[in-house]
Amino acid sequence: MSQVPDKAAEAEGPSEAADYGRRASLLSIGVGITGLITYLYFALASHELSKDQYGEIAILWSAVFITVSTLQRPVEQLLSRTISDHLAGGIPIARPVRVAATIQFAVSVGFIAVALLLRGPLQDGLLNGNTSLYWIGLGAVAAYGASYFARGFLAGSHRTTLYALLIISESVARTAFPLAVAIGIASGQSVVAMGIVAAPTLSLIVVPFAFLTRGSEATAPAAGGDPDDGPPPESDFSLARGGGFAGAVFLIMLSEQTFLNAGPLLISASAGAAAAGFIFNILMVARAPLLLFQAVQTALLPHLTRLNSDDNGQDFRASVRVTLQAIAGFAALAVVAMLIAGPKLMQVAFGDKFSYERLDLVIVSVGMGFYLSAATLNQAALAQGQARRAATRWVACAIAFILWTLVPVISDEFLRVELGYLGAALLLSGLLYAIYRRPHVHPGDAVKPGSTDEMELQLAAADEAN
Repeated sequence: MSQVPDKAAEAEGPSEAADYGRRASLLSIGVGITGLITYLYFALASHELSKDQYGEIAILWSAVFITVSTLQRPVEQLLSRTISDHLAGGIPIARPVRVAATIQFAVSVGFIAVALLLRGPLQDGLLNGNTSLYWIGLGAVAAYGASYFARGFLAGSHRTTLYALLIISESVARTAFPLAVAIGIASGQSVVAMGIVAAPTLSLIVVPFAFLTRGSEATAPAAGGDPDDGPPPESDFSLARGGGFAGAVFLIMLSEQTFLNAGPLLISASAGAAAAGFIFNILMVARAPLLLFQAVQTALLPHLTRLNSDDNGQDFRASVRVTLQAIAGFAALAVVAMLIAGPKLMQVAFGDKFSYERLDLVIVSVGMGFYLSAATLNQAALAQGQARRAATRWVACAIAFILWTLVPVISDEFLRVELGYLGAALLLSGLLYAIYRRPHVHPGDAVKPGSTDEMELQLAAADEAN
C-alpha cells in the first residue's frame, strides 16, 4: 500500500514543476513585451513633443518611479510574501489583504498630503511651473498604490498569467496616449503625460478575473492537515515580515532606479528640462537593452537557483559564464553600431530635435555592458543566498554615482553623468563578481527553488521592466 502515495508523489512532482515552469515562462514573455512597449512610449513622445516638453515628461517619469519604488514597492513585497505563505499553510488571507490595503491607502494619503504641502517646490522647481504635470504626477503615484497592491495580491496567489496581463495592459494603456498624438487623434504634452497616470489605473481591469477563480484556494487546508482540526490560526502580518531579505531586495530595486532615473533629475536642476530629455535619451541606450534583459532575468534566477541547489557547481558557473559572454558580445556589437551610425540611429528612434555625439553613445554602451553583467552577477549572488551582501554593494555604487554627478569634477554635466554611469556600473560588476566568486551565505537569504523568495525576485525584475 505504501507504493500508492509514492507513485502519486512522483506524478505530482513533475506536474508541479511543469506548472511552475509554465508560469515562469509566461511572466518572462510578459516582461519582454512590456519592455518593448515602454520603449515605444518614449520614442513616440520624443518625436511628437518639443525639447522642453519631452524633457518635462522625462523628469516626471523619473520622479514618479523613484517615488513609487520607495513608497509602494514594500507593500507589494509584504502582500505577495504573506499571501503565498498563508495559502501554503491553509490560512485565510482576508486579514493580510485588509491590513495591506490599509497600509497602502495610508501611504498614498500621506504622500498626497506631503505633495500638496510641497506643491510650490514640486510644481515650480521640478516641473517648471507646469500645473498639469504636477496633478498627473500626484495622481500617478496614488494610482500606482492600487496597481502595486494588485500585483502583490496576484503574485501571492500565484496568478502569474494575470500578473503578466496586468503589466502588459499597463504598458499598452500608457503608450496609447502618445500614439493618439502621433496619428492626430489628440495633441499636446498633457495627453502624452496622461499615459503615466492612466497606465496603472486602466491596468486594474484584470483584477476582477482573479476573484473568479478564488474559490477554496485561498482557504484550503495545508497539505497533510486534518480537516477536523479546524482552521489554522492567523500568522503574524507586519511590515517587518520577510526580514532582511525583503529589505535587501527593496534596496537593490531602489538603487536600480537611482542608476536609471537620477541622472535626468540632477541634470534638470542645473541645465533645464531640454537637457534632462537629452540625457534621458542618451541613457535609453542603456535602458532599452535592460528592459529586454529583464525578460531574461526573470527566467535566469530560477534557473540559477536550481543549479545552485545541486552539489555540482560546475553547471551553475557555466551558466553564469555563458550569460556574461553573451552580454559581452552584445555590448561589443552595440559599441560598433554606435561608432558607425549611433547619432543617426538615435535620431531615427527619438527624432532629430537633439544632436548626439558618438563619444557619448559609446561611453553609455560600454556602461550598459557592465551594468547588464552586474545584473547577471546579482542574480547569481541572490541564487547563492547573498542578498544582503549584494544590496550593500548596490547602495554604495548608487551613492557613488550621485556624488560623482553632483561634484563638478568635469564641467560638462552630460559627460559627467555618462562617465558616472560607466564608472559605477564597472565598480558594481566588480564588487558583485567578488561576491559571486567567494560566497558567504546568510541563512536567512537562502533562496529555495519555487519558494516565495524566488518569486519575489522574479517580480522585482518584472517591476523594473515596467
